[in-house]
Amino acid sequence: MCEGRFSSFWEFLLSVVIAFSEYGAPGVLTSSDVPVPQPGPGQVRVRVRASAVNPIDLKLRSGELAGLMPVEFPFVPGQDVAGVVDEAGEGTGFAPGDEVFGSAHGGGYGEYALLDQPFAKPEEVSFETAAAMITVGETAYRALEELRLSPGQTLLVHGAGGAVGAVAVQLAVARGVTVIGTAGEHDFDRVGRHGATVVRYGEGWAERVRDAAAGTVDRVLDTAGAGVLAESIALTGDAARVVTIADLSFAEHGVRFTGLDPADHLPQALPLLADLIARGDLEVPVWRTFPLTQAAQAHAEIEAHHNKGKVVLLP
Repeated sequence: MCEGRFSSFWEFLLSVVIAFSEYGAPGVLTSSDVPVPQPGPGQVRVRVRASAVNPIDLKLRSGELAGLMPVEFPFVPGQDVAGVVDEAGEGTGFAPGDEVFGSAHGGGYGEYALLDQPFAKPEEVSFETAAAMITVGETAYRALEELRLSPGQTLLVHGAGGAVGAVAVQLAVARGVTVIGTAGEHDFDRVGRHGATVVRYGEGWAERVRDAAAGTVDRVLDTAGAGVLAESIALTGDAARVVTIADLSFAEHGVRFTGLDPADHLPQALPLLADLIARGDLEVPVWRTFPLTQAAQAHAEIEAHHNKGKVVLLP
């Protein structure tokens, strides 16, 4: 080995990643070989066991966010990863063999990934669930914190059958909040099982919510982005009582959009959520897993709205 040219044996090795080199349909996702990444101080390299597919992955790939979040080609999507530590940088507190989860530095659709802020994965939580929980769990937790809910208040969750909505419902119910959730009929049973009063979404939803609330709706969380902000403000009486994670018209309504500013994020919530899952107090449904090489199919299934829960890639 030529000293000074390679920092370790690993730099001779290649790993498979899924990337895209142009914006477009799911078919732009292709497999390629890249050098195994090297962890720096505070980072761990993990052998990826599960990588969640999130809506932002699809929006980045399609170019929908090109004006707001342009990417450098070739781009490896994926930020939510669970795996086994393969090499730990200085100061991480982890060692090879530790099972961890966290946000990937440089993309998670691959055999290996770097994590800047890894968290220990409880043994009772599967790799698939740990990866699936990261973005949806942190988003739901953060949104509820921003709404400043108190026990006994009533919260309306738009899109309660979706991944973020389902977590938000469970967390709010556990805090002693009365929850009303809008959902499609195919999600009624699951949303009701999570403790919410279910209301069918679609035309006339606001009146159905008023009937279900039998009083005041104190706060609204919009996870659907289906043009519900104006009526949500009318229900609460104050735009400050409404938070959205999905409606880009938020500014014209005076509503807060949470998640645009990275400083808003609360990664410290992730160990708390993992412990809830381990105890059986929080469900994060994984709809289907795909081999990493079928990432394009996974994207296509989500774009067609076939999924009823999280989609996870398995290298």
